[in-house]
Amino acid sequence: MRNSLRGISVCALLVLSQLHAAVHRGQVLFNRLPVPGASVLLSAGERKLSTTSDAEGKYTFKDLAEGEWDIRIEMQCFARIDGRIQTGQQSTWVLQILLDPPIEVQKPPTEEGPADSLVIQGSVNNAGPSAAFGNNRISAPQPYHGNAGLILDSSTLDARPYSLTGQRSEKPAFNRLTGLLSIGGPLRLPGVRRNGPNFVIDYQRLRSRDSSLGSALVPDALQRAGGTRQAQALLRFYPLPNFEGSTRFNYQVPLIGATHQDTLQARLNQRLSHGSQLSAAIDAQLSRSDRSSVFSFVDRDRSSGINARVNWHRSLTSRLAITMGLEFSRLSQQTIPHFANRVNVSGEAGIQGNSQDPADWGPPRLLFAGGIASLADGISSLQRNQTTGGSVRTVWNHGRHNLYFGGDYRRQQWNSLTQQDPRGTFTFNGQGGSDFAAFLRGIPDTSSIAYGNADKYFRTSQSDVHMTDDWRIGPGITLNAGVRWEYGSPATERYGRLVNLALGPGFSTAAPVVTAQVARPDRSAFEPRVGMSWRPRAGSSLVIRTGYGIYYNTSVYQTIAQRMAQQPPLSRTFSAQNGPGNPLSLADGFRGGSSTTQNTFAVDPDFRIGYAQNWQISIQRDLPGALVLSTTYLGIQGTRGMQEFLPNTVPIGAPNPCLACPAGFVFLASNGNSTRHAGQLQLRRRLRNGVAAGIGYTWSKSLDNAASVAQNWLDLRAERGLSNFDQRHLFTVQTQYSSFARRGLLLRDWTLTTDLTAGSGLPLNPVFPAAVPGTGFTGSIRPDFTGAPLYSAPNGLSLNPAAFRPPQPGRWGNAARNSITGPSAFSFNASLGRAFRLSDRLNADLRIDSTNPLNHVTFPSWNTVLNSAQFGLPNSANPMRSVQTTFRVRF
Repeated sequence: MRNSLRGISVCALLVLSQLHAAVHRGQVLFNRLPVPGASVLLSAGERKLSTTSDAEGKYTFKDLAEGEWDIRIEMQCFARIDGRIQTGQQSTWVLQILLDPPIEVQKPPTEEGPADSLVIQGSVNNAGPSAAFGNNRISAPQPYHGNAGLILDSSTLDARPYSLTGQRSEKPAFNRLTGLLSIGGPLRLPGVRRNGPNFVIDYQRLRSRDSSLGSALVPDALQRAGGTRQAQALLRFYPLPNFEGSTRFNYQVPLIGATHQDTLQARLNQRLSHGSQLSAAIDAQLSRSDRSSVFSFVDRDRSSGINARVNWHRSLTSRLAITMGLEFSRLSQQTIPHFANRVNVSGEAGIQGNSQDPADWGPPRLLFAGGIASLADGISSLQRNQTTGGSVRTVWNHGRHNLYFGGDYRRQQWNSLTQQDPRGTFTFNGQGGSDFAAFLRGIPDTSSIAYGNADKYFRTSQSDVHMTDDWRIGPGITLNAGVRWEYGSPATERYGRLVNLALGPGFSTAAPVVTAQVARPDRSAFEPRVGMSWRPRAGSSLVIRTGYGIYYNTSVYQTIAQRMAQQPPLSRTFSAQNGPGNPLSLADGFRGGSSTTQNTFAVDPDFRIGYAQNWQISIQRDLPGALVLSTTYLGIQGTRGMQEFLPNTVPIGAPNPCLACPAGFVFLASNGNSTRHAGQLQLRRRLRNGVAAGIGYTWSKSLDNAASVAQNWLDLRAERGLSNFDQRHLFTVQTQYSSFARRGLLLRDWTLTTDLTAGSGLPLNPVFPAAVPGTGFTGSIRPDFTGAPLYSAPNGLSLNPAAFRPPQPGRWGNAARNSITGPSAFSFNASLGRAFRLSDRLNADLRIDSTNPLNHVTFPSWNTVLNSAQFGLPNSANPMRSVQTTFRVRF
């Protein structure tokens, strides 16, 4: 759900980013260092706005009336700055320290707040108290500043993980400890008289041991009797039940994971000459983690990465500036499965036809439709990805126009040493009786495998050119218009090792073809964008914004290339369904036969990248009591979305009209489309008298037909249904209380924030677990809807199993895609923090963050697989209460 909400938020931000009302941005500096916590006040007639500078000394005022504003900047120990600004411009302000006359340090607190509190009443950004920083001290300024901190989270204050089985278990001991260290200042270079660059170095070290509860249905001692050699060899990895009395779960165990991570960040900033500046940054990270499963398999993950950036900025004139940048990043990720290079499970069990490379040793994956836990382990992989790129930006202020020009270029490498499914997969659907009984007899319903051509070297490039005009038409209206062209080249493999299918008319024939790239280039990604902000009356707080833009998805080729690289004749890949003409067994189910499908994936040679048209209109107005009311309508129309289907397939029990036609492969086309409409109402209270709050409600509906794999390839319109991220109702509440007006050392300067989110559930898709005839693919068939009340469920369940039944012979299931509404969403988080002044050079921050402090259990989804023992039960539970404490000392 979080990923879905995150996707909705990105879509909304893409539109909002095109709407530029009158804005003023600036930065407050002292001795070329940023000054956080400076008070910035804008005034024009009776209207006044205020805020504080952030950690980089920057501040922003939005929704300003066009024209000139008076500005005042104040900071303890510094001389006040009074000036005048024009909306739309960016300003830099340099503070001068007050040394004479002496500054009176101790001042009694007033009703507006204590002497050392820098909270600004009516602040738009809801700033909290800010302590002294770096050189902003009473005594002589020091060139260097820094901080050291500790973040601690342990099982002492955290709640026990929620048990899906209802069985009480002891809470395992765990802890998460993060150390923080930062230092910055001027870099003294030997033999150089001029001031060296300013630097900042940050280091973080994480040591974490986490725990969760794993729940499963495993075979009991009676079920394990008998069976083939292969079945008994695989059964030994299943633990015995550790409790009784449930037909849905009978095993529960704590899952322990450990993570070690080191992160280093360094930044340099050097002024070369008047109007010229050079900055550089480098980030490096090393991570190691272990994760366990209910089978006690422990897989190891290792990763390391580096990211470097260099930017050069030059102010050519007072109205013209250019910025150029270079970037380089490299990421290495490795997964080492539990059995890799240790035990050849398949070989010892007599399972033939899968990969015998020691890196791929382990059991084949077993999938059971009836609810028994799937036997699975990770796949060995080594990824080395690299990106090199450059960018250029030009800003030209010309009268009422702010013109922005620029372009970017990135060259990307994805170097992969891995297999898609080297140990193979056996599926037991239970169509002929018990799925587990079929397993004991060694007769799977389907089998699939994909390995070979392990090393792959993918290459692609991304480029764009853009131009934007921010035009202040008049005192109350601003127009932002521009165009962007993007091009993402289709991925290629360095040695030309990609395979597609050459298809005859109507999918009458199919032949593998080795090709150099994923698809034909698509250079049509022109993206016009326009936004307008209008204040109907001068001096009024009423602002109307509207905008329209087109956005292309130019980063779709990587996953497609991965699948095309694992196809015959370069790899051993096939899927098969058990039947009289192709009997399968655990012993030789991966050997293939005359009726197996060799090539399991193909992409439309005319595949084109998709795009979305976004439009919106919003109205904002100030209300009495520091309130701001805004209403927004957002619309999105998606075109050429990715859509997958299985050509030449028929329902179970239906005659096949073309036995000679190729089947069993997934075909990817760009035929999908989508729509989303959303209305939002938001009421916000600016920080006043220590209290700020915001309440929001969003109604939305999202539809698409971009199913992962369509049920009926001849009726793709039937796949149109609710989008996976569709959330009809969403309610949010944010609050903040700052006790800067309280008297007493213990009560003042605390800041309490809360964040509550409640919403309707996300759509879930009903699944009938049977193989599509003529293929080894399971998961695209939906059941029939009986008409029984879906949510009038028996005790212990959230869904009624009687609402669905297997589809009628010769027909596809009539249940609509994503026709089940999942569990309601709810989250509540809170934090409490304060800054302490220990001396004129030393400050401390204390912050306590709690996720789910109410310890309220919520579930992300339910099991919707018909005939599964867990149908209608939660798949998992969201985290219970956790408490994290952060203590940081600044010097």
